[in-house]
Amino acid sequence: MTNFKGMDSITSKIKQQIVSSEKGSIFFPDDFVDLGSSDAIRQSLRRLCNEGVIIRVAQGIYCYPVIEEKLGLGILQPSFDQIAEAMAKRDCARIVPAGAYALNILGLSTQIPMNYVYLTDGSKREVEISNGRTIKFKNTAPKNLAFQSRLAMLITFALKSLKKKENVEDWQIKRISELLKNESKELVVADLKLMPVWIRDIIKQAYE
Repeated sequence: MTNFKGMDSITSKIKQQIVSSEKGSIFFPDDFVDLGSSDAIRQSLRRLCNEGVIIRVAQGIYCYPVIEEKLGLGILQPSFDQIAEAMAKRDCARIVPAGAYALNILGLSTQIPMNYVYLTDGSKREVEISNGRTIKFKNTAPKNLAFQSRLAMLITFALKSLKKKENVEDWQIKRISELLKNESKELVVADLKLMPVWIRDIIKQAYE
């Protein structure tokens, strides 16, 4: 028999923990493992979704949403980056956007990807978010994420998706040059050894 009083207590404790967090925070059932059984936690999260306290953004992933009232936009969904970063933090893993998504982030492409791909030194997985879009984590060797400059790392994995230097257009090199102006050249130069030779050449060209 379900202990409704016990369930109410667990739900109340989970709610208290959630509403004391910053709006936009992302939660997983394991964040409340000390408050009750797995089944009780799942039921409580489902109840809080029904009450409108939180939203479910994917299986096993919840958000205490930001609500935009000034423009009447209502509940704002967390970004794919926010979701991916929260998952990486939970798993104690490092991630970096790659492929078409990395190109889009840097302004090297206007194409909006259907799949948001990240390279990680954590677990390989795929999570369906909404409208058929997914977040994909693909394994890479830890040394590939050892960049000192996150921008240099992002540029590297964006360009890798273009396969070779001949596929990189002049306007993209100009854009990379603009991005690098606000980054420590010392850090970028230190990361050159982690890049394929043809990408090093593009970085050097961007600094000219």
